[in-house]
Amino acid sequence: SSLLPRDLMTPVCHTLSRLRWAVLLLFSSYSLCNAFQWIQYGSINNVFTRFYGVSAFAIDWLSMSYMLIYIPLLFPVAWLLDKRGLRLIALAGSALNAMGAWVKLGSLKPHLFPVTVLGQVICGLAQVFILGMPSRIASVWFGSQEVSTACSIAVFGNQLGIAVGFLVPPVLIPNVEDVEKLAYHISIMFFMTAGVASALFILVIIVFKEKPPNPPSRAQALIQSRPAAEYSYVQSILRLLRNANFLLLMVTYGLNVGCFYALSTLLNRMVIHHYPGEEVNAGRIGLTIILSGMAGALISGIWLDKTKTYKQTTLVVYIMSLVGMIVYTFTLSLDHLWVVFVTAGLLGFFMTGYLPLGFEFAAELTYPESEGTSSGLLNVSAQIFGIALTISQGQIMDRFGTKAGNLLLCSVLFLGTIMTAFIKADLRRQQANLENEQTVSKPPFNTCCAPAFSSGQHLTSPLSRKRGGFWGSSLLAFSNWM
Repeated sequence: SSLLPRDLMTPVCHTLSRLRWAVLLLFSSYSLCNAFQWIQYGSINNVFTRFYGVSAFAIDWLSMSYMLIYIPLLFPVAWLLDKRGLRLIALAGSALNAMGAWVKLGSLKPHLFPVTVLGQVICGLAQVFILGMPSRIASVWFGSQEVSTACSIAVFGNQLGIAVGFLVPPVLIPNVEDVEKLAYHISIMFFMTAGVASALFILVIIVFKEKPPNPPSRAQALIQSRPAAEYSYVQSILRLLRNANFLLLMVTYGLNVGCFYALSTLLNRMVIHHYPGEEVNAGRIGLTIILSGMAGALISGIWLDKTKTYKQTTLVVYIMSLVGMIVYTFTLSLDHLWVVFVTAGLLGFFMTGYLPLGFEFAAELTYPESEGTSSGLLNVSAQIFGIALTISQGQIMDRFGTKAGNLLLCSVLFLGTIMTAFIKADLRRQQANLENEQTVSKPPFNTCCAPAFSSGQHLTSPLSRKRGGFWGSSLLAFSNWM
């Protein structure tokens, strides 16, 4: 049956705002800054352990605090996003991010570890206002032919922040013996972070708008035309939890991203165990994972916009994440760092590249529900599995070694791959856009809309275009076989 009511079945011009790219860039930037603050301790775990005189597990909890804070606060923030919109959430996220960065400047003495914990908790609060935004910004600001690419770029910013978090701290903070010199180097990093976070907060106040003047797509026009009284946040969550395909995706997304969180948090410990004194290269390996993953995320977003093969692409990327994890596990201890760089890059390309796929696949499976709610539930799943896997892998590494810890992640990814194969590709958002395109193409004399579409908007169905040659055909055939 049609997803569009009768009064919306007429041709409508969907123009795209030029401001959309500025909004996307600004969001990606403060998301970058927040992600940097997440991993800035873990990337030099051994240095902060010595500076504050605490255990490695205590430093791991600075990373896991982000995950723990997100779980209870998702629903209030997602409700706020639906009721008050993008701008308020952007202001709150960027403000808390800057506040947390400034609080950390008060923790430059070894006995002030609780202050750095407080700063990290505030940054973790900011993350709650950030993680659920990519798919919402993409759908509110971008046309149907660029929505997946926009979502990938939004996720791209967060991943770039993790990359910078792996690269910069080992360079700015050398592992020197003198505590005063160590405090000085740490202060440089904290000051730089606070300055950047504050500048981004000011830019959000000036630049970030609630939504464009006109809906960018038919699907978004339908959502905006719905009376507020028709929408119930609680009912929306209940509908999502009754959606079997979304529940499967929520678990598989949590397993994959939870593995990524555990790997990122414990990477320094893994590398230092096999290659003592290689703090800088440990950071560079993390950088390699993220940079290759950013390329994977961008390519997957463009691929989805061209082919709309959500199920097939997600399954193939999941399988390759498993393969990459297995290869990384058995090459980490070969005493050749260049091999670790190569295998970590392969793993990152697929594991990190999976992140925007999950968001966009969820938006398709759950349309017309709020993207903030669906992506929020995905992230809750990721945080829960992230905490469980980080603690479990850390304990296994301490008792049985790094290979045993990584084999845990391999088994988890294998389970996720099997579950992904059972998700059905019920692409509801594409159906809504397809119905609109068919409607617009039928009126014989109405040409008002023709010049209004940008280069990114076409009247032909995105589902009817050629599916990307050999690989697209292979993916489609594999999906039909599944």
